[in-house]
Amino acid sequence: MTEWDIKKLQILRTLRDRGTVTATAEALLMTPSAVSQQLTNLSRQLGVPVLEAHGRRVRLTDAAHLVLRHAEAVFAQLERAEAELDGYLRGEAGRVRVAAFSTAVPALVVPAVQALRSAHPGLDLRVREAEAAEAYELLTAGDVDLALSLAAHAPTARDPKFSRVPLLADPLDVALPAGHPLADAPGLRLADLSAEPWIFGGSGPWSEITTAACEAAGFVPEQAHSAAGWTAILAMVEAGMGVALVPRMAAAERRAGVVMRVLSADQPRRHVVAAVRRGAEEAPAVARVLAALRQVAVQRHTAQRESAHRETVQRS
Repeated sequence: MTEWDIKKLQILRTLRDRGTVTATAEALLMTPSAVSQQLTNLSRQLGVPVLEAHGRRVRLTDAAHLVLRHAEAVFAQLERAEAELDGYLRGEAGRVRVAAFSTAVPALVVPAVQALRSAHPGLDLRVREAEAAEAYELLTAGDVDLALSLAAHAPTARDPKFSRVPLLADPLDVALPAGHPLADAPGLRLADLSAEPWIFGGSGPWSEITTAACEAAGFVPEQAHSAAGWTAILAMVEAGMGVALVPRMAAAERRAGVVMRVLSADQPRRHVVAAVRRGAEEAPAVARVLAALRQVAVQRHTAQRESAHRETVQRS
């Protein structure tokens, strides 16, 4: 009967994800020669080669990919076993480490932490601000238990390593200077602002989101100024230097000299998801945190809908 070595399979999976023996060794705190030796032993145990030469590098064989398809189910089952054991041993106690992008921390994570402190005081939540790329590296490495990101920058639902949980569709509002001619215009649409100077980051997620939303409305935004932080963006809007799209989750950053307008029919949104290592969602502590995040998201959605309705009535 074929011998299956979990440690060697994890090395093989890391090589698939990282692409090179050197990167695999760095990720696993091993030497490249140790990685190669372990994978040679794995080939011997399985009775099939798992690596083949590809130029000056190596790549996984078809047999290795076949093995990993089955191994993913094993890894997920081990996560479930660890989750059940943790629930048995810890009960209401336990530590959950959360990585989340900047606006999600005050809007979703902090309210969830506050609710959990009251309902489950034995839970120890540790929060770390991290954008998507870093958050999923931390999640893969086991350094965090849960990652919050925008859906556009999360692993796909087909990724066997993670389970995704949709949380919130966050509307994007337009920030206008208080004296702008369209600040009080009824039925404002994004296309009405096609000739305006725009303020958004020079690269990265927010640049992509702003550009995609404007292009969906039929125009390419003219980037007048570049900034990544909401404090800087809204300060420039307040000074009359341009307009900007702002996620409603960033409401705490709003300024007195800025009018936030809910857009009419073409309201763009960004989708927020949580992700855990597949199988780990069954850990009682992680499940409680996910439930708390979903509850906060529902409350935010309800409040956003009521706020948008009030603004529509006031400006109609």
